Amino acid sequence: MSEDFSTWPVYVINMADNTARMEKCRHALKAAGITFERFEAVNGRALGADDVARVYDAGANRSRFRHPLVAGEIGCYLSHVEVWRKLVLSDVPGAVVLEDDFEAEADLPLVLHALAQDAGRGEWDMVKLYTRRPDKRMLARRPLCEGYEIAHPYQVPNTTLGYVITRASAEQLLRRSLPFARPIDEDHKRFWEHHQRIRVVLPPPIHPGVEASRGDTIASARRKDGRGALSTRLRQAMTNLRYRLKYLAALHWHRRGGLRKGGGE
Repeated sequence: MSEDFSTWPVYVINMADNTARMEKCRHALKAAGITFERFEAVNGRALGADDVARVYDAGANRSRFRHPLVAGEIGCYLSHVEVWRKLVLSDVPGAVVLEDDFEAEADLPLVLHALAQDAGRGEWDMVKLYTRRPDKRMLARRPLCEGYEIAHPYQVPNTTLGYVITRASAEQLLRRSLPFARPIDEDHKRFWEHHQRIRVVLPPPIHPGVEASRGDTIASARRKDGRGALSTRLRQAMTNLRYRLKYLAALHWHRRGGLRKGGGE
């Protein structure tokens, strides 16, 4: 059964003090004729140690990721979790989730309407609205609407700038995401762990805004944590390399042999 885009709520995740970003989002979505709801982001820096321990597995992080998560990454993950929770408690079939540092193409309403209708095919759980590398390898692609395609990426893009998600997918992610040990987009890349069928829209109907690169508090905190002696930086570089190689090995296994053994999409 096809769905009308108007039945899919649009949530914009926004920190209370990022009023300028919110105003830009409000202007852009109003110009596009898109009704939305501002969703209060979780401030990771305001969480107490006990609160963090309940949702973030520091022990698993040491074995499953390449560095400890900073407060912004924890808050970001929890913000998306709370959006999923709200979706699951609703009676709508899915939702559009946007972070507040996006800029939209004029065709965004057309794309969202097409995705709401396309959800009835039952072929995906989540569709990313942005990818940094639209030229990356795709396993399949088909027309979505005029000027756009829906594609099955070999490697899920590393971003949560914007996506469309079904209620069933949100429910599944809620069961499997807490406690977490990696950033949210790193978890999305491992579709085999969360059993998510993730697609992308090409070309992307949204892209990062100018303020995104200037005001990325997570990136700033990461750069600060990365300062230190040369030996420390070299060890981190080796850790990053091992992490990358391990991820690629798992990805290739699930894309090639894992499917036949029940380990892929």
